[in-house]
Amino acid sequence: MALVNEFGKPDLFVTFTCNPNWPEITGSLLPHQTFSDRPDIVCRVFNLKLKELIKDLTTDHILGAVVAYTLSVEFQKRGLPHAHILLMLRDADKFRDPRRIDNL
Repeated sequence: MALVNEFGKPDLFVTFTCNPNWPEITGSLLPHQTFSDRPDIVCRVFNLKLKELIKDLTTDHILGAVVAYTLSVEFQKRGLPHAHILLMLRDADKFRDPRRIDNL
């Protein structure tokens, strides 16, 4: 609530889901192991990729200049992590035109 009070409503809702077929995961498994046998590897790879995504969004501004963000990481029933990310953009980068959203 404090972020909304200070920066306004979120502009973008991004969902980031772990893929058990990422080469970083499959390459670390022993023969006959599946991703569910090694949750430590799955979580470590997911966390590294999530940090890189946050850097892309907040530092590299791939969707516009982010003035605030918040995220929540949850685990699906299969045990795979996923994140919900809310982004608040500066006024000049807000998506006000449907064509701009479609291009995204």
